[in-house]
Amino acid sequence: MELAVAKLNDTAVLPTRAHEGDAGLDLYACEAAHIGPGERWSVGTGVAVEIPDGNAGLVVPRSGLARDHGISLVNSPGLIDSGYRGELRVLLLNNDPADIFRVAVGDRIAQLVLVPIAVANVVEVPALAESARGDGGFGSSGR
Repeated sequence: MELAVAKLNDTAVLPTRAHEGDAGLDLYACEAAHIGPGERWSVGTGVAVEIPDGNAGLVVPRSGLARDHGISLVNSPGLIDSGYRGELRVLLLNNDPADIFRVAVGDRIAQLVLVPIAVANVVEVPALAESARGDGGFGSSGR
């Protein structure tokens, strides 16, 4: 499978894999940002992608940023539909209670994972089939 990527400005870096076989492609910041404690910021990558039909892109956090700096994604995972052609932007959230997080141009800020999708037709029914779980939700499986 190929992923078509367009650079939208001169500071953009094409997504890369750190190691052969890695699921995620690293996304790079094309702009600097200072994110204060508890603040969130949309950081541009300077790239647009053409997700192949039958797939979607998930923008997911980098574990090192979470571990070392308390950085997460506001809408994790971010969903990129195959028809979207705009710039990939990453909504970073600084969960650190005291430190400002600085993003420099060229920093790896998130990962893009391509996943196959199933497109279902919505059908209204009068009732759903019974299941062993039923309507048990949050915490229903115990500790």
